[in-house]
Amino acid sequence: MASAETGTPAETKKNSVFHRLYVGTGAFDIVGRRKRWYLFFGALVLLCIASIGIRGFNFGIEFEGGTQIQLPSVGTHGTITPDEVKQVFADTLGKQAASAQTVGVGNSATVQLRAESLPETDVIKVKQALFDKLQPVGSNGQASLQAISDSAVSASWGGEISRQALIALGVFMVLVTIFLTFYFERWMALAALVSLIHDIIVTAGIYSLVGFEVTPATVIGLLTILAFSLYDTVVVFDKVKENSRGLLGLTRRTYAETANLALNQTLMRSINTSIIALLPVIGLLVVGYLLLGSGTLQDLALVQLTGMLVGVLSSLFLATPLLVDLKMRDPRYQQQAQRVQARRANLARKSAERDATGGTDEDFDASDDEALEAELRKEKAYAAAASVPARNPKAAQRRGRPAGKRKR
Repeated sequence: MASAETGTPAETKKNSVFHRLYVGTGAFDIVGRRKRWYLFFGALVLLCIASIGIRGFNFGIEFEGGTQIQLPSVGTHGTITPDEVKQVFADTLGKQAASAQTVGVGNSATVQLRAESLPETDVIKVKQALFDKLQPVGSNGQASLQAISDSAVSASWGGEISRQALIALGVFMVLVTIFLTFYFERWMALAALVSLIHDIIVTAGIYSLVGFEVTPATVIGLLTILAFSLYDTVVVFDKVKENSRGLLGLTRRTYAETANLALNQTLMRSINTSIIALLPVIGLLVVGYLLLGSGTLQDLALVQLTGMLVGVLSSLFLATPLLVDLKMRDPRYQQQAQRVQARRANLARKSAERDATGGTDEDFDASDDEALEAELRKEKAYAAAASVPARNPKAAQRRGRPAGKRKR
């Protein structure tokens, strides 16, 4: 028999984190602790802004322009490392390359060397020096100069991509604001926009802090994560709208408690959706980059992975708490919250005056799943008790006949 301290297995299961996640009865007080979330997100945004202002971004060759030289990572003398490639470049031209990295794994692995724009004569010198000292092996299994390729990129191309992306971002923000204002309301639209701006700043800040390379694929991927973050926010807001319908005429819950219940009811859905959405992104990052050796796939998957994680956090812990603070500026919701508190104080006073234990019909809340289930069990028990046959059927039969002479 389980002790009183540990509780029964059913009670232990009921109090577990996973049970509360799936049931969604409002056990996680997210909105009530919104000041802590504000401090957390505020500090994170300030850190990201400071990093962007001080460290800046590691822009790719598409934005800064320059020359890229690529060669297989396997030579006749063994594996070719990025440091060896950079050393050959420095010995040949007397200056350092901007960067060198290995992309891909196995037979598809290559070393990419990036430098400032070089004249054709210097490119030929570097390629010849790389072939003479490192002997890269081509697809035919033989050392070949043709295995070393080069490309020149103009900085104007990356700038044009960024300009078009900023225009698309502005149009997206305007359309989102119009949609949310008409479908929900202005405060929900404002809270969703603040959440989206937070996602942009934090994602950009993480790129600045970690030093991830920013390429046109990164800019394009940033636009895709905004849609994911907005979807998660709309799901939560739709549940808040459903739960708060007619709230001003009720005294069961305040708007903050209603929004917190909606968060709990959609919390498990948000987690499952995020995990499912992240699986193909991780697959794109692993298969596309490590196996296929595509730097573009790496940039696209990396920004999506970062942005989705940030978007889920902001839609759950920032957008809805911010919505509550905006709504509570309305005097009508302030008065409704006062009526809720007054009703609860009155119920507490009445409960202290009577000796009976347990809840009453007045305490019942049909929107609470557990309370609804308890009420249904109570009704079934009453129905079962009413259907129990009497111990003396003949007496019950006599009581059921009207008075008068017996028929023969």
